[in-house]
Amino acid sequence: MNKQSGEVYRLLFRPDSIAVIGASNNKLKPGGRVTGNIKDNGFGGRLWAVNPKDSSVLGLPTFALIEDLPEAPDLALVAIPSRGVVSALEALAVRGTKAAIILTAGFGEKDEAGKQEEKRLLEIASAAGMTIIGPNCSGFMTPAYAGKFAGFIPPVRPGGIDFISGSGATVDYVMEQAVIRGLVFSNVVNLGNSIQTGVEDILGLLDEGFGPDSSRIIMLYMELIRKPQKLLHHARSLAAKGCVIVGIKSGVTAAGARAAASHTGAMAAPDNAVQALFDKAGIIRVRGRTELVDAACALRAAGGPLRGGRVCVFTDAGGPGVMLTDELNRQGLEVPVLGEETRRRLRELLPPEASTANPIDCLPSRTAGQVREIFRILAEEERDNIDVSVFITGNSGMSDPWEIYREVVRAMDNSPIPVIPVLSSTSTCAGHLERFRDEGKVFFTDEVSAGQALGKIFQRPRILEALTEMPGYDRAAVAGALKEQRRILSPERVEDVLSAAGFRLPPQLVVRAEGELAGACGRIGFPLVMKVIGPLHKSDAGGVKIGLAGMGEAGKAWNDLMSLSGAEGVLIQKMIEGTEVILGAVREEGFGSLVMFGLGGIYTEVLKDVRFALAPLAVEEALRMIRGIRSFPLLEGLRGQAGVSVDLLAAYLVRLSLLVADFPEIAEIDLNPVKGAGEELYVVDGRILLIEDK
Repeated sequence: MNKQSGEVYRLLFRPDSIAVIGASNNKLKPGGRVTGNIKDNGFGGRLWAVNPKDSSVLGLPTFALIEDLPEAPDLALVAIPSRGVVSALEALAVRGTKAAIILTAGFGEKDEAGKQEEKRLLEIASAAGMTIIGPNCSGFMTPAYAGKFAGFIPPVRPGGIDFISGSGATVDYVMEQAVIRGLVFSNVVNLGNSIQTGVEDILGLLDEGFGPDSSRIIMLYMELIRKPQKLLHHARSLAAKGCVIVGIKSGVTAAGARAAASHTGAMAAPDNAVQALFDKAGIIRVRGRTELVDAACALRAAGGPLRGGRVCVFTDAGGPGVMLTDELNRQGLEVPVLGEETRRRLRELLPPEASTANPIDCLPSRTAGQVREIFRILAEEERDNIDVSVFITGNSGMSDPWEIYREVVRAMDNSPIPVIPVLSSTSTCAGHLERFRDEGKVFFTDEVSAGQALGKIFQRPRILEALTEMPGYDRAAVAGALKEQRRILSPERVEDVLSAAGFRLPPQLVVRAEGELAGACGRIGFPLVMKVIGPLHKSDAGGVKIGLAGMGEAGKAWNDLMSLSGAEGVLIQKMIEGTEVILGAVREEGFGSLVMFGLGGIYTEVLKDVRFALAPLAVEEALRMIRGIRSFPLLEGLRGQAGVSVDLLAAYLVRLSLLVADFPEIAEIDLNPVKGAGEELYVVDGRILLIEDK
């Protein structure tokens, strides 16, 4: 951590002194609540109250004005009406305070005047070198202090879960669900309007300040991603340190219609960019609060990501075991049959009616001793064959539930196979569940949710290193082909760029005068394809003629194509048969270039069977894109049809990703279709558009 980041981290997360501007004895007011929370939750530093009307606030050293404080506080929490916030920040800047959390609402979220006030706050902070959080936020909670005024204030401690949110209400809703399930928090940060400091910035501080007590599980809730590359960098860095990040990105469906010049651009919706960013960053993406809590519970109980996908289901009720098994299979996890020695020992332990395969059904008559022995048998016999076990139990009324729960606690502490508990009897065992939480353990109440969470963490995006070189990829030649080009590249220049990047194109010639037609057709050979040059969407304009067998057909095609509006000439190309796919890329502001792969030809935008990833790509990412489309079996070949080389397609995707990463002036590119069979794959049609202001 550099000196500046280290100081910002200290001021926000471990301040030695805090001043509450607007502190109050009335705990129904934000200033009163936050002051009381900091005082009552054991802040060990110097805590000062600033209130011009009360000479004493909650027994703390109290000052009428910021100017009266004995020294510049490390951190100021501002909880006064919005009309006074600008002057308060100015006074803090004069005193030398370098960090402020503005709890006050009524700024940019309210109206245009509030947005102008936010600009003034930014100007003050920038001039003073001050870090500001908010405005309109509920505050910070760290192991050092509980600087939060609204909602739920759970205990926090080092090594718990970190939660960074752009919404205060979401913080409370998530924590309410999480704590009841046994999760414990460490740093909880709400950023409100995030006029200066966003989720990405706080994630960066957690990364740069990472240490032995840092959380290994981080939750994110984001409504805006202002700095995608910063998020990407720090998420990947934290993953390398052993952290797993689970995130929600809301507000991705209001894009509306988009005018795009390429198939790729038409399908690159904001949600695809977010998903590609999360995949590249190794972030597990979830859609809602319950999924967020479920994923965190699974990670906490399993001790981190699963080492593999083999699951043992252990239950005292058949139906839930079957439902969990179904869900695990849907999630791509395996429920293998247990070894013969394991089953022999289980048969000796359990009644004849019990199931000893997998799921293990020990029946409602199970005892604590039987549960203990089953965990021991699994640990001794299946530690190399099972990656995680899920134990489902309810209150059968045939034994003391706590005796069963205590064995689950022991297994979670001692078993070499991680244990995910599903404790279903939330009403009749409410007191026992509280004891279970007090033991520091997390649990699920529904087996299908547990299966879905395990699927999420098993299938989490892996951090991969992209290739930076490819055989036959000539950067200098590409740069030369792009030099002094403007918006839409000509077919000749597209051919130059793609050839320099190492793509294979079919034999082709450009004809701009009818007198050149016969010679060009003779050199290419029949059958051939003719495509109009000029109109952007050739197929839509009727500008493609295929399977032309002789000069008579070619001559008629020439006349038809050149009669189209905007026609400038014709591209003559060797006829290629085979499977069609599309490769493309589009530049997304802040994100970089999104690379796309899918089924090609005229059905691309109809079927929308495509996958996106952020450039540049690793080979494994390219293969994941290819195998991720629904129509992948078509690429392997069906009913005697020849398939295409998946490895060559992956290499083409990597080449494309290098091209757009190295040359950010490329706004959109379509290679549609890429066509052929086996290793004979050609870029049959290519389109490249550069950014407007190049």
